[in-house]
Amino acid sequence: MATSTGGDPHLERAYTLGGPDDARAFYDEWADTYDADLTGAAQGYVAPAGTAQAVVDAAGTDIEVLDAGCGTGLVGVELNRLGVTTVDGLDLSSGMLEKARATGVYRELAETDLTAALTLPDDRYDVVVCVGTLTHAHVGPSALAEFARVIRPGGYLVATVLDDAWVSGGYRAEVDRLCAADVLEAVSIGVAPYRAGQQVDCRLLVLRVR
Repeated sequence: MATSTGGDPHLERAYTLGGPDDARAFYDEWADTYDADLTGAAQGYVAPAGTAQAVVDAAGTDIEVLDAGCGTGLVGVELNRLGVTTVDGLDLSSGMLEKARATGVYRELAETDLTAALTLPDDRYDVVVCVGTLTHAHVGPSALAEFARVIRPGGYLVATVLDDAWVSGGYRAEVDRLCAADVLEAVSIGVAPYRAGQQVDCRLLVLRVR
């Protein structure tokens, strides 16, 4: 793994987490300073804004969105700014969810382990968006099929995958598998800025559910 962290101790730990319990404790601890640590010039965390724009470009604004791994609500805030007003959020950390709740942009929020099956019905949302969660030591590629399950036919999965985990983490292989099985159609898979301050990129996936 060669992801640049700029020496940030939180990011150093984030990419070496030891499972859901470790992740929950870590993000509860980081919640109070997460936004300030990542959105400043040193890290330049631009992925939430770029991904929110990709959601609107693909699906418009009159949509129901699930923000999977919503954290403190950075993506929800960007979606709201662009005119999307119906967003639910899931996250493992109650501390992060408290911050997301304070933004006032989410309809519902729930504490959820994204490495397990979702307790949601099929075809529930127009879009699932997932930013910053498909990465080293977080949520693996098996989540993509579960996200697709809860999206209505013709809807979209819009997600970031940290660039240096795209192949090594098995995400590319899983996207290829789901497309070959006619579960998903790749609208676009491009390289996009992720943490611009450290010149870290991601794969920005726009996948349509068949």
